[in-house]
Amino acid sequence: MTRKIVDARVIVTSPGRNYVTLKMTTDDGLIGWGDATVNGRELAVASYLRDHLAPFLIGRDAERIEDTWQYLYRGAYWRRGPVTMAAIGAVDLALWDIKGKAADMPVYQLLGGAARDRVLTYTHATGWDLPELLESVNKRRDEGFRAVRVQFGVPGLDKVYGVTRGSASYEPAGRGVGPVEEQWDTAAYLRHAPDMLAAVREAVGPELHLLHDVHHRLNPTEAARLGKALEAVNLFWLEDVMPAENQQLLRTVRAHTTVPLAIGEVFNTVWDCQQLITERLIDYIRTAIVHAGGISHVRKIFALAEIFQVMGAPHGPSDVSPINLSASLHLGLATTNFAIQEFMGYPEQVSEVFRPSYTYDDGYLHPGDAPGLGVEVDEAAAERFPYERAYLPVARNLDGSVKDW
Repeated sequence: MTRKIVDARVIVTSPGRNYVTLKMTTDDGLIGWGDATVNGRELAVASYLRDHLAPFLIGRDAERIEDTWQYLYRGAYWRRGPVTMAAIGAVDLALWDIKGKAADMPVYQLLGGAARDRVLTYTHATGWDLPELLESVNKRRDEGFRAVRVQFGVPGLDKVYGVTRGSASYEPAGRGVGPVEEQWDTAAYLRHAPDMLAAVREAVGPELHLLHDVHHRLNPTEAARLGKALEAVNLFWLEDVMPAENQQLLRTVRAHTTVPLAIGEVFNTVWDCQQLITERLIDYIRTAIVHAGGISHVRKIFALAEIFQVMGAPHGPSDVSPINLSASLHLGLATTNFAIQEFMGYPEQVSEVFRPSYTYDDGYLHPGDAPGLGVEVDEAAAERFPYERAYLPVARNLDGSVKDW
């Protein structure tokens, strides 16, 4: 049977966060949902989908997922990049959603069936100082989480990416006409971070998995120093210790520490990940499903990673929608070398727009057995939350220069 696409419509909504959603409809009435959110550049992806992809999706065979992916990727002279790949990712997710609904099966069954019973998750704990941080960590443990990412303030600074004095929540993005500018002091961070993480480990004991994100702010020498200083803490991983555009520079970090490294949330294709994986400069690859072209492409990244004993651990913040999270869970359930899924939760208003079937229990998530990706969208509710411009912050050094790595 040939199943034709008859409509592809873009929905931009902001129930606490901005989300870009693709609604794809077939000639037999099936609806597939895709996420296309790129935090801070949402309207660019919305335009790419609405003005450039949607017009020539009409009439295409919805059954031919791989062919459509290749057509979209190779049909544009300008390849790769977050906007292009998120748009392709949204189409890919919508097509997988349709295929699952047509087969009356959850997507993970179409990917070969479950390779595990459930997906381990980690969440975030935040506190400006140690007492606040430990309170946040203990709250997360009480909620059943077995793995917690810990982020904290730095003496001498008023704000650190996502962490604000007196705030119990982690929120990097800010509403406004442009990015907020934050001060950054690398030397103060390198003095403070090992003591904070060691204190958390001493307080929680050996069993709770601890993770920490540096947010790309060190050079290779600084990252190597931090890794060596944290070896006794026994981190699950140290994330984004430095920008990975110059991937060979991670050899310096790898040569000087055995702390597991996680990188890749800003990567968009298997070619971005290739050197890090094939030289095994990392332990976990962090590409988000939608930002790397959807399920069809990320499963290829994970297949390459499996050969080199690198684990999949997709980026999953609250600034990608529950559609993306559900796609991560379906892929994770069916992928042997899948390690862990980020799970921050969502603002309360999100549940008014997105209705997922995934379930959380005792530190694990399961995508559920609803057909397709298992997320439906209330379009009337989406209209109640108009888009609001928001950006991630920019860091400046103490001398006023923009932080250059």
